[in-house]
Amino acid sequence: MKQSKFSSFEQGRVAYQLLRWTVLVIPVSLIVGSLVALFLWLLETVTHIRWEHGWLLWGLPVAGVLIYWLYRLGGKQADKGNNLIMEEIHQPGGGVPARMAPLVLATTILTHLFGGSAGREGTAVQIGGSMAGWIGKQLRLSVADLRILLMTGIAAGFGAVFGTPLTGAVFALEVLAIGVMRYDALVPCLIAAVFADVVCSAWGIHHTHYHINYIDHPLVDSLPFIHLDVWLLVKVIVCGVAFGLSSFLFSTLMHNIKHNAQAYIKIPWLIPVVGGIVILLLSYIAGTTDYLGLGVSSKSPNGISILAAFEPNSSVNDWSWLWKLVFTAITLGMGFKGGEVTPLFFIGATLGHTLALLLGAPVDLFAGLGFIAVFAGATNTPIACTLMGVELFGTTHVLYFAVACFTAYYFSGHSGIYGAQKLEVRKWR
Repeated sequence: MKQSKFSSFEQGRVAYQLLRWTVLVIPVSLIVGSLVALFLWLLETVTHIRWEHGWLLWGLPVAGVLIYWLYRLGGKQADKGNNLIMEEIHQPGGGVPARMAPLVLATTILTHLFGGSAGREGTAVQIGGSMAGWIGKQLRLSVADLRILLMTGIAAGFGAVFGTPLTGAVFALEVLAIGVMRYDALVPCLIAAVFADVVCSAWGIHHTHYHINYIDHPLVDSLPFIHLDVWLLVKVIVCGVAFGLSSFLFSTLMHNIKHNAQAYIKIPWLIPVVGGIVILLLSYIAGTTDYLGLGVSSKSPNGISILAAFEPNSSVNDWSWLWKLVFTAITLGMGFKGGEVTPLFFIGATLGHTLALLLGAPVDLFAGLGFIAVFAGATNTPIACTLMGVELFGTTHVLYFAVACFTAYYFSGHSGIYGAQKLEVRKWR
């Protein structure tokens, strides 16, 4: 390409844009990082309250009715959640209402207080998107700039809630459409995610730490150019297929539950009531409450949780992943609020645990692979999830992270948890 004689002027424009976006993004990061810190503190508080007062579970159907009416009275389009933010980025319309942030925060806390099986990513992203949209309106930004600011809100919310700013930035670029990424928001999203994570941590919020202790050894010692265990890589590919299929199962089941509930339960506020009753019955059948809430840790030291999935001799059983999948699909499909990602971590980690024992593979490594790969398949974001593996578990096994996430991405098909995600490039021709 011929070098422009105005290259120095172009670099000056680049420097100006970087400075401009830094100034625009800082208030987004400050507000979103602080609200996410409040959300995480409240989430931990209500989780311990529910552990101490098991009778709260019986109030889940009533909580569902309250959530329905809160959105009916004040939510309007806010009930569409993450999909509304993505639709506004694709095709600007009525905007993302600022009321989305307090509504989703309050209703997610209600869901967790009374035992719904949900996550936190959706709430954080909606907080980020609604606050970014509000700031953009106050500043009267152009449509193009508002789109980018909404993406920085996604990045800020995601990066702060998991303590993974690099993942948050790439996730905001990758999640909008299958097969393409938007690079016009690359630096603003990175700035937003990093600052929001710093702000969240400054409030004293600590994220869960996960560890993979397995050390890889080459299978063929006589071939020094092979730096990995080839047989283990084959097992990772096989499990990647299973992770992708479980992503497909979760997305399909959740969407079908939502569709059928709206089709067959004619009184809308009865939908969460029925969902709450079903969750109560499933808890009785399963004989445990470990599939409720986030599932990162358990009330009992010997309970089933994400952390337990990394231990070979834990209480995780062969069907723990399926139980959590069903609990979460019902909770979110029947009108309760929260995210899908942390339950996907649970599903993936416990499935990885089960497959590792079946295949004679390292449990902690495969729990970590499932952790990120099921998420990759359900959101169609394999690059972001590979980076999440690096940010959470370190760089030692990055090749296995990539193989698992990319394989799961392809075998999850064109389904996904976000209905507003566009299909730009098909996964096969």
